[in-house]
Amino acid sequence: MPNGSANDSGLPSGSARRAEFESLYQHYSREVWALSYARWMDADLAMDVTQEAFLRLWRQWEAGEDIQNPRAWLLRVARNLAEDYAKSAFRRNGTQPPEFLNGVRSSQPLPVEMLEKEELFARLRAELEELSPGDRDILTLRYALDYDANTIAELLNVNVTAVHMRLSRARQRLAERLSVHGDFTPDNPAERGTNR
Repeated sequence: MPNGSANDSGLPSGSARRAEFESLYQHYSREVWALSYARWMDADLAMDVTQEAFLRLWRQWEAGEDIQNPRAWLLRVARNLAEDYAKSAFRRNGTQPPEFLNGVRSSQPLPVEMLEKEELFARLRAELEELSPGDRDILTLRYALDYDANTIAELLNVNVTAVHMRLSRARQRLAERLSVHGDFTPDNPAERGTNR
């Protein structure tokens, strides 16, 4: 129980209560702040939590509550307040505040990226149509249908070595056709797709 003169109810008088509160704030506010700061690494938020914890202590005292261990009570309240903030921040913002989410790109490509990709695929389809049926077939089996060399070998009734050789030659012919038109550069997705 806080020190000071007691009134009829056995509780300290207002001025004694205020002095005790100020003493508690002086002794424990830094520890409460540090606990809150450790949770969020945000000094302003830690100060808000600290002030709210001490405000709740004062209100408990005003309601006549006898808090035997104010330090432990304050730390528990501060921890709970920090966790409550975490839950409410998660509901509002996901796992990060909105300003952190501004740089996150959508899973959908931007319209200009979609247009560039469509143009590239249209160019790629046009060049594929100019290749021999054998080259088109093996490139389609490998890259459009994502078949491995063993599956392609079974489908074409050839050995796996022949599949690798045909794929290599078909990729080379396609790359040559694309490079004539300037579409085949190291940063171009078409190159990455054909060198698989």
